[in-house]
Amino acid sequence: MERPELPLQQLYAFTVLAEELHFGHAAERLGIAQPPLSQQIRRLEDKIGHPLFDRGPGRVTLTPAGQALLPSARQAIAELADGLAAARAAGSGEVGRIRLGFAASLALTVLPQLLRTHRERFPGVRMDIREMTTAPQMDALREGTIDVGLLREPPDDEPALRFRTVLTERFVAVLPAAHPLTAGRSVRLSDLAESPFVLLPRATGPGLHDQIIGLCRAAGFTPRVVQRAVEWQTVCALAGAGLGVSLAPESIRRIRLGGVAYRRLEPATARTRVAVAWRADDGGPLVERLLETVGEATTAGR
Repeated sequence: MERPELPLQQLYAFTVLAEELHFGHAAERLGIAQPPLSQQIRRLEDKIGHPLFDRGPGRVTLTPAGQALLPSARQAIAELADGLAAARAAGSGEVGRIRLGFAASLALTVLPQLLRTHRERFPGVRMDIREMTTAPQMDALREGTIDVGLLREPPDDEPALRFRTVLTERFVAVLPAAHPLTAGRSVRLSDLAESPFVLLPRATGPGLHDQIIGLCRAAGFTPRVVQRAVEWQTVCALAGAGLGVSLAPESIRRIRLGGVAYRRLEPATARTRVAVAWRADDGGPLVERLLETVGEATTAGR
């Protein structure tokens, strides 16, 4: 790229004078005295090698050289202004593309509000959303194929990533509608000891899987897992088909399937965490703005 020969300040002074055709008015508009304006115009004329204005008594007009320069000068200044605005928008996270991974169950709770709020605040940001369970989100964050994740039960030992808990949920029992325990409004976890279980594979979400197993063991039994399913909707469908029972975050109650019943779990002290995750070395403005929106959306959804 060739080094530009014309200083921007002189070029801008030229366009203002070309519009005003009056040194006093142009100087006032520029916020400078008239002599410095005249000096800037003369330097520009010296650089070009031709006069840009005819200076007659009480009148200023553009010369052919000035008329030829004016369209390009206006375009250069306008393009620079657009470039500066674009740079400011990119630097503040107002434009660009960000990739968000999310656990499917969060589409039932905070995700719609999050997407709506972020789109309203930053219409110039393209959101690329990907439904993923926890373990694939962790891999995608490490590999850089997503920028932010919304996941359940993040690990404690992941130095490459950062996590922030944004909400917690109680657990519910997922039962076949014909199960005897649906007669009550709540279920003691120990009453499920003899029932077969349908669970998510540990590989898809180790933290949540281990938490469920730990709750059962604390209640005095190890669950007998007869079937596994990757998605909560499938878990609920299998329970509704009579294959077994399950434990799930409370938001899963919003999955309406025939033959399925949900009951509060006793004791009600156990909760599952939802966290937002991002790479420790990625503090860019797009990530920062999305993290702010996640905080607002999850607070509003509580």
